[in-house]
Amino acid sequence: MKVAVIGSGIAGLATACRLAAKGHEVTVFEKNTSPGGKISEISGQGYRFDTGPSLFTLPELVEELYIAAGEKVPSTFAYKKLVVLCKYFYNSGERLVAYSDQQKFTDECVEKLGEDASNITKYFKNASLIYKITADIFLFNSLHKAKNLMKFSVLKSLFQIHKIRFYKTMDGENKNNFKSPLLVQLFNRYATYNGSSPYKAPATLNVIAHLENNIGAYYPEQGMYSIVENIYELALKKGVSFNFNTLVQTIEIKNKKAVGLKVGDETLAFDSIISNSDINYVANNMMDHPQKKRINRLESSSSALVFYWGINKEFPELDLHNILFSSNYKEEFNNLFKEKTIDADPTVYIFVSSKMTKGDAPKKCENWFVMVNAPSNSKENWDELIRTTKQNIIHKINKSLKTNIEDYIEFEKIASPITIEQNTLSKGGALYGNSSNSMFSAFLRHPNFLKSVKNLYFVGGSVHPGGGIPLCLASAKIVANEIPAQ
Repeated sequence: MKVAVIGSGIAGLATACRLAAKGHEVTVFEKNTSPGGKISEISGQGYRFDTGPSLFTLPELVEELYIAAGEKVPSTFAYKKLVVLCKYFYNSGERLVAYSDQQKFTDECVEKLGEDASNITKYFKNASLIYKITADIFLFNSLHKAKNLMKFSVLKSLFQIHKIRFYKTMDGENKNNFKSPLLVQLFNRYATYNGSSPYKAPATLNVIAHLENNIGAYYPEQGMYSIVENIYELALKKGVSFNFNTLVQTIEIKNKKAVGLKVGDETLAFDSIISNSDINYVANNMMDHPQKKRINRLESSSSALVFYWGINKEFPELDLHNILFSSNYKEEFNNLFKEKTIDADPTVYIFVSSKMTKGDAPKKCENWFVMVNAPSNSKENWDELIRTTKQNIIHKINKSLKTNIEDYIEFEKIASPITIEQNTLSKGGALYGNSSNSMFSAFLRHPNFLKSVKNLYFVGGSVHPGGGIPLCLASAKIVANEIPAQ
């Protein structure tokens, strides 16, 4: 079959590889000049920055992709398991190291925060249980086919569905789990991994902690963008064709079947079409979508304001991943989702890939990816918000690290919800499509196919099962399994 893939994000690339390996003729259309979607990179003055996701979990899903394509995992795809998951800096002065070794992490929490060791052990055990219950149902299967719900493993999980705590918020559950407010804040942070608020999102999302803390977090030795580069090379090896600088205008539908694409002045015929574009953009710009009204009513996930700073100094107190927490987390999320602004005391994430990949910064320098959560764009005054937020971030860094960081910034680029929307076509620059800020929204994401339109499929972070590299790879597998081999 002739198959078109719209967009070359991680899910689009993975789907293309899987379908090409099945013998199909696959063509990818990408509006940008290079593959990757939200996973990209920029360089300048000797600094290199990964611009998108910075956390890598479940690397076996990438390795599984090579197996499905009948190829060996190349030596260029090399990664290390992190010893330190993250360093946390609190406004009150406490510092906490989240070790991958759970006993060391537990000891750290007992010593620094006065937490009961049994609470931490119980939390990780519950996170593991949620994963076991939800993996077959929500992560690696389509929810939208009755036959999938009749599998024994799924039925077994359904009888335990009350254990995933979908009826409580993350914050409510975590307050019951821990006596330390600082540890509650730490585990509430996992809501941001899919652009949501821990004060609204279901406690089921505590499953995210299982991936990072129980299974492990990793880092590709050549940086996050090397994941894209390797999968792109795999796609080329399997015969996938790529058209860059090519914006798809319309998905052509006739007699309730997707039959082709309108690209420029041409209409190109295809047997199957896979969209890796943001579902909001697809529904409003590319087709007469039957769920358009519902999609437009859904709350967008958060976006981000990112400063890429070349720092001509080394900071040994920082690690690969670092968090400088706000003093009032609830107020920060209220500003983010209700007031549609960035808190004056934002939580600051600093990702320093040169800690692991020395070539990402000049000698005795560091490349800082400095991010705060931001609302998706709804006509805020971004020039003013960027200016004031930058000053707030600098103040926070100076206080936490006892420095004058502005003296060491010799390179800067900025990404905002506006530029993210321009680069990725995601509505308002929302990083994960729609938020999970309700009891069922986390489970009722847009399906991977439409019953009303045959031969049309959807992958990527804005559809089932969700955002982040592992779930995007899972969506690719789900869709590829729907299309038989040639």
